[in-house]
Amino acid sequence: MNRTFAFRFQNGSTEIRCDVTIERTIVAGWTGRDPVAVEKHIKELELLGVKRPATTPIFYRVSNARLTTDPTIEAIGDTSGGEVEFLMLRHGGKWWVGAGSDHTDREVEAYGVTVSKQLCEKPISPLFWAYDDVSPHWDKLLLRSYVGIGADRALYQEGPITKMMDPMALIARYVEGGKLPDNSLMFCGTLAAIGGIRATDEFEFEIEDPVLSRKITHSYRVEKLPILG
Repeated sequence: MNRTFAFRFQNGSTEIRCDVTIERTIVAGWTGRDPVAVEKHIKELELLGVKRPATTPIFYRVSNARLTTDPTIEAIGDTSGGEVEFLMLRHGGKWWVGAGSDHTDREVEAYGVTVSKQLCEKPISPLFWAYDDVSPHWDKLLLRSYVGIGADRALYQEGPITKMMDPMALIARYVEGGKLPDNSLMFCGTLAAIGGIRATDEFEFEIEDPVLSRKITHSYRVEKLPILG
């Protein structure tokens, strides 16, 4: 099932609004450049009962229907949480950079990662930057997330985007020549959690470009659905 979104695209000093129908969604996992950091994240998940990936990186296909820009998502129980990721979108024959959250049910993840990727909605920001505008200073970009539990807000993840593989190299690992078709969206990996992975009631994520003094930010809250047996 394809999903259509009202996206905003910033290209240089120009911003345009455009309806985009996403036709393919991929979640890339274990995409770190540093093998030590990759191993740390694998061990984080092993503590939650998640098996090691068959390959690193690994690529999961996710239903386009899971994508959302809404400020609220629904999740079963209280074992799910978000992870900030940068997004690569192919649209209009160009690459665009965005921010999203690979919201995942940690309990289900211990049963099967593929199932957990499909189970939860994947919040994304409706704003994207032209890749050509940020590629010259790609190593300056930062990823960051905050969690909210009750009245508290705490830094959850923070680090340079270079913790993950170069986006073009990553995409080339998924498809020969890096030639994803138009209207394909890829989640490109995440950072280790400060204080360990945990479930969240509210999640805020961002990608910062300190060179051009701008950010892409988005936040959402989780409405928990009861487990009745």
